Amino acid sequence: MFLNLLYAIALTLLSPVILYRIVRYGRYRRGVSEKLFGVSKRRASELLAGSDESIWLHAVSVGEVNLLPELARLLSARSPHTAVVISASTDTGYDLAVKHFGQERVFFCPLDFTWAVQCTLRNLKCRQLVLAELELWPNLVTAATRVNCAVTVINGRLSERSAGRYQKFAWLLRPTFASLTAVGCQDAETADRFVACGVDRDRARVTGSLKFDNAPRSRDTPGVNARINWAGVSPWHRVWCFGSTQAGEEAMALKIYQRLRVEHPELRLILVPRHPERFNQVAELVVASGDRVIRRSQNESQFNDEWEGEEVILVDTIGELRHWWGVAHIATVGGSFGDRGGQNMLEPAGYGCAVSFGPNTKNFSTIAEQLIAGHGAVRVADEEQLTAFVRRCLDDHPAADSLGHAAQQIVDQHRGAYHRTIELLGMQSIPQDSQQNAA
Repeated sequence: MFLNLLYAIALTLLSPVILYRIVRYGRYRRGVSEKLFGVSKRRASELLAGSDESIWLHAVSVGEVNLLPELARLLSARSPHTAVVISASTDTGYDLAVKHFGQERVFFCPLDFTWAVQCTLRNLKCRQLVLAELELWPNLVTAATRVNCAVTVINGRLSERSAGRYQKFAWLLRPTFASLTAVGCQDAETADRFVACGVDRDRARVTGSLKFDNAPRSRDTPGVNARINWAGVSPWHRVWCFGSTQAGEEAMALKIYQRLRVEHPELRLILVPRHPERFNQVAELVVASGDRVIRRSQNESQFNDEWEGEEVILVDTIGELRHWWGVAHIATVGGSFGDRGGQNMLEPAGYGCAVSFGPNTKNFSTIAEQLIAGHGAVRVADEEQLTAFVRRCLDDHPAADSLGHAAQQIVDQHRGAYHRTIELLGMQSIPQDSQQNAA
């Protein structure tokens, strides 16, 4: 009851901000009924598709959703008579989940009101709740444990700062951590932090990062090849992709691009903003810089001829960045020059790109340090250092290729987290031939 009151007060206080974003950006409009009241019996019947029980996989947004297709496939292969259903918290996460799984398996996660989470668990006949990385809501965890539904965190990550914050509210959150059935952690430090927050030591296991398993292995895929053809990439081009960008990073990229393409006319630039509401703003920024913007969403067959140097590709669509990394020779992972804390750098690493990122990678600190230590990525502090990095990749192709090869080796060395996660969920790992049959 206390938490419901607290949430209601918070929702009321935030309502002006929410209303502004609804009007300005169109956010939060969708799935209101599911968010406030939970999944109805009718909707649950569609999600269950005749099954008597379900495994509920929850991901906050795009990054977490991308981890789920392989896990869902393995779970479905192991328990073919159990529905595997997926929820997301954001519009972008929901849309990507629908692309992966179809609308009949995806729903918006209810807010952490008691009535909403109880309704959802009951109607879905949920036997297992799987939370990607860390989306820990007290009412949801409590409601699940009361109906004997196992609650597992997979690919768990918990920074020192976040752990400290949780421990400040130990009186409220420690019982939630203690109720978790199991936690699959990305590394030993994360496991220690979960234990410090209340998870039983025997329930916190190091399974590694699913992002290593989820990283691509080859550029020779339909998704990458289709985009190479769409973009008009020529063999002599050197493509630089600045992906998952935040405000300020696109302007920096454009300045560097315009400076370097004078001495390196083979250079081409792809920009991929993190948030859809900034797509138009970034398009205007490209035009204001004097270049021509080519928007992915508006130019389905733009390139019958070669990609010209003054043309900057703006990927203003959701769920495509993974493939665009495969188009690039040089990759800069955004969200790392401001306060966001970086994004997943393993996708460009898996393709063998020459990978760079900025000074702030707190959200992926372990992975960033692993890549740097193995000479598979370079951390740059500012615009000057990023300029030097891109120039070096253009001046010395063998050095750039060596950086990318080292990145691929590091990714391959750390694969295997999916099978360890399946074991954590209480299921036997599936042999390779069974995986192929299930695909």
